[in-house]
Amino acid sequence: MSEIQFCQKCSAKLIEKNIEEKQRLSCSSEKCDYIFWDSPVPVVAALVENNKKIILARNKTWPENMFGLITGFLEKDEDPEKGVLREVREELGLSGEITELIGIYKFPMMNQLIIAYHVLTVGVIKMGEELAEIKPVEPERLKPWNFGTGLAVRDWMMSHGFIKA
Repeated sequence: MSEIQFCQKCSAKLIEKNIEEKQRLSCSSEKCDYIFWDSPVPVVAALVENNKKIILARNKTWPENMFGLITGFLEKDEDPEKGVLREVREELGLSGEITELIGIYKFPMMNQLIIAYHVLTVGVIKMGEELAEIKPVEPERLKPWNFGTGLAVRDWMMSHGFIKA
């Protein structure tokens, strides 16, 4: 479960209780009704196409040879479409146009809900401070991975005829 230990309303210790048929952290005080729902965090992801290649990126905190899509947390009151274009601008220095919503994917390992888009861009890439490197890949040479944004890569490739179901 989560690392949270104390109630956000009254500061009493949280304990596990069976609520709605799941074990959930909730306040131990009988006077407080707080439940820590541990809801997933919304994340936007961009399958960025630039000069007819898909841009994969490696975050500075990731191991060598680990690449993924451009992603970022959706900010408070931000539309997902604006958020994904903001992330592309911040991380690659590019303006873009959304061509399609690829899909929405659960990512339980990180407690995230990923909203993935295909974004067409033009211009010269200027990597943001979070990235260690980028890798332009021909769309037909992409190799989807079986979790997180890799599911969006797979679905995009299938919908565009690069791989079969």
